[in-house]
Amino acid sequence: MAKERSEEEQIETGDQAADPAAEVESPSPEEQHAAEEALNEELADESAQDAEIASLHEQLAQHKDMVLRAQAEVQNARRRAQQDVEKAHKFGVEKLLKDLLPVVDNLERALSTIDTEHEAHKAVVEGIELTHKSFIDTLVKYSVEVINPAGEPFDPELHQAMTQVPNGDVEPNTVLDVFQKGYRLNGRLIRPAMVVVSKAP
Repeated sequence: MAKERSEEEQIETGDQAADPAAEVESPSPEEQHAAEEALNEELADESAQDAEIASLHEQLAQHKDMVLRAQAEVQNARRRAQQDVEKAHKFGVEKLLKDLLPVVDNLERALSTIDTEHEAHKAVVEGIELTHKSFIDTLVKYSVEVINPAGEPFDPELHQAMTQVPNGDVEPNTVLDVFQKGYRLNGRLIRPAMVVVSKAP
């Protein structure tokens, strides 16, 4: 009798061991709620990390843009400085030139008014001519160009018309006479030539 019971107990305990699902208890509502909250917190943390990464990418792009702009500004400043230096080299003597041009004008007026045929004036004329030539050669050496447009078409960018004279022998708007020569420094107009211009009779 005892032997039969023990066999039955063994069968029962064996059945219980063979069915592990019977031992696993289903989670309580509190445990399910806690698990859901933990999952939600984990998802929220991942979402916050994604947002932070996106924000960092945006900040990085902004900083890159700022660096590129700063580099461009530096390059522009360097280019402007180089241009200013080049202009200073090219046109640094402009003010001095403007102050010296009246001296050239006076030498030319002296040559035009003095009697070159008179024997007593020949030495003076020769001296003035040599001084004038030396002056002009020095100006040319420093990239100064003389504008003497007699007989050329009138150019309002280089010439200043003092008066117009009817003349049927030449085309209208032709320079008949030059009151005062003009000058250019490295292509930049320093002083326009003052001229008399023809017009149709």
